[in-house]
Amino acid sequence: MLSVEEAIAAILDGADALTPETVSLHDLSSRIAAEDIHALITQPPFAASAMDGYAVRFADVSIGAELKVIGESPAGSPFVGKVGEGEAVRIFTGGAVPHGADHVIIQEDVIRDGAQIRISDAQDKPGNIRPAGIDFKKGDVLIRAGERMHDIHGAILAAANISRISVVRRPKIALFSNGDELVEPGAELNPGQIVNSNHYALSAMIRAWGGEPDYLGRASDDENAICSFFRKASDADLIVPIGGASVGDYDFVKSAFKKEGGDIVFEKVAVRPGKPTWFGKFGDARVIGLPGNPASAIVTAALFVQPLVRRLAGESKVGAPVFHQAELLTPLKANSARESYLRSEAVRASTGLAVSAAANQDSSLLSPFSKANCLIRRLANAKAAANGDTVEIVWLR
Repeated sequence: MLSVEEAIAAILDGADALTPETVSLHDLSSRIAAEDIHALITQPPFAASAMDGYAVRFADVSIGAELKVIGESPAGSPFVGKVGEGEAVRIFTGGAVPHGADHVIIQEDVIRDGAQIRISDAQDKPGNIRPAGIDFKKGDVLIRAGERMHDIHGAILAAANISRISVVRRPKIALFSNGDELVEPGAELNPGQIVNSNHYALSAMIRAWGGEPDYLGRASDDENAICSFFRKASDADLIVPIGGASVGDYDFVKSAFKKEGGDIVFEKVAVRPGKPTWFGKFGDARVIGLPGNPASAIVTAALFVQPLVRRLAGESKVGAPVFHQAELLTPLKANSARESYLRSEAVRASTGLAVSAAANQDSSLLSPFSKANCLIRRLANAKAAANGDTVEIVWLR
């Protein structure tokens, strides 16, 4: 039985970013850049006024000085000409500063009289001009290959005159549930039936990690039926069966996987919850089989599915979970021989992070996730922990 660290290493072994594709700026949020992206223009491309006022020579703006207004420079319609001694050009925010001017005096600091202005307030130094390239210059690297883009990157790239970019293709993640007892939300429940809920959480998590979830439906507890779902998922980059991962009389997922030609790499992980988690390869696709209990499915997805999805999506620096130190606010019992992950809530405190574990950690419970934003890691055979002790946490969301 593999440790958590060994299982993650096996899952990521040989996994590389998928092929790039070109997308518009409307489709880049949370995508990974496939190459360095360089600015095509300088921004701003010209010296621009930061205020409404008058473009002048700073040498001419002593109090009481009168200047002749020779034109105007609104945004998008630059003044053609040069500002000479004793001259001014009416300018507006974003307008191009005309040649010869090195200062924009704000309109509140002058008195306008026809084609003349008189300086009414002292000016300390030249200002109110945004130099060309103050944001970035042509050729600057705006986004590095492997960087995940966020909502504002679209505006940055648009300002750089870029309309389409090369990103890593989103990995297609095929999911299917297994179990005769499962029905979809809204159905009338017969005795012994439960609502099929796990795939809603897992699909949302996969999407947040940069994947493209494709829920195929529910497979009944029949080997041939499960085989058909593996065939449906054969074009996916990753297949995630949910349930049927254990060794009960009605757990046929792994046998169906083998029947369809899949190769199992490992069948168990020394982790609680989620011991039956398994991993294999199915042609070009990888397969991570998750237990059906809600907590087991969600916790093992965070530990094992997340790094693979992010690696396939183009993040190169992805591996074992990153742990943070937190002060424990709830006592914990000694741990068993399996590394354990407890649904918990971490908050910012004056001394750093403080964390409370949910009172009931039963693997069938979903409600603890409503407040849980992290998992406390308990190493195998860890001793009991008291309030105030330091524990390790990994962020869940």
